[in-house]
Amino acid sequence: MTQLDLIDRKIVAALMEDATLPIAQIADRVGLSQTPCWKRIQKLEAMGVLTGRVALADPGKLGFGLSVFVGIEAADHSAEWRDSFMAAIDSLPEVMEAYRMAGEMDYLLRVSVPDMAAFDDFYRRLTNALPIKNVTSHFSMERLRFTTAYPVNTRDR
Repeated sequence: MTQLDLIDRKIVAALMEDATLPIAQIADRVGLSQTPCWKRIQKLEAMGVLTGRVALADPGKLGFGLSVFVGIEAADHSAEWRDSFMAAIDSLPEVMEAYRMAGEMDYLLRVSVPDMAAFDDFYRRLTNALPIKNVTSHFSMERLRFTTAYPVNTRDR
């Protein structure tokens, strides 16, 4: 884990809340002048703490009203299968997130599609791409909470 001081943590928290904030506002929030604040942001980017700045979009307003959590049980655990699996999910733009898991399932995907017909198409393309032992799909009825901001401690320790 990268050790960040209080000012770095405050900068990261401010940017996770709103990456469009002007440097002047961020600097004011963290108690720095603009140039040192900008240099810290550049350092945080170079260290890989800040990995990008994006706009968040409402999936429903973009036509992606169905979120599905797909559990995958691998057909085998060889390097070849894993490589094929990575290639398959890289070719499926509906996969928003993918995790290798411990426990009952080997992989968990978060998939966004417009509707059930689109999910059925996704499912067919996924299962045609490689052998899978088991696929379990869980359909989200409502998104109750969503954030991309980690709960960074912005108090002096």
